[in-house]
Amino acid sequence: MPEQPEKWPRGQAWTLTHAHDAGQVAGIRCSRCSVTRYYKPAELREVIGNVTIDDVREKVRCQQCKSREWMSAQLFHPTGEQAHTIRYRRLVQIRWEKRVIWRDE
Repeated sequence: MPEQPEKWPRGQAWTLTHAHDAGQVAGIRCSRCSVTRYYKPAELREVIGNVTIDDVREKVRCQQCKSREWMSAQLFHPTGEQAHTIRYRRLVQIRWEKRVIWRDE
């Protein structure tokens, strides 16, 4: 269970908004390609909506193998070393055709 801030509303699902407020990072991994990408929850919320991390896993697709079935997603607090070495995929723009453009940072 993710660490919960004091103002976490009891009885509600842990959504991307809660994760952003708690300073968590979303790690999405394709087990088939062995690729892990890291996202800011606030930017994922703009694309997918304010959903739980389980719903994120169901909605994402691997960019390399185009598969959905091998995807896993988790929210976590980066450690001191991770906070400096993680390369985030940042949201650049959302085009009208509903294409999402990311860049690695």
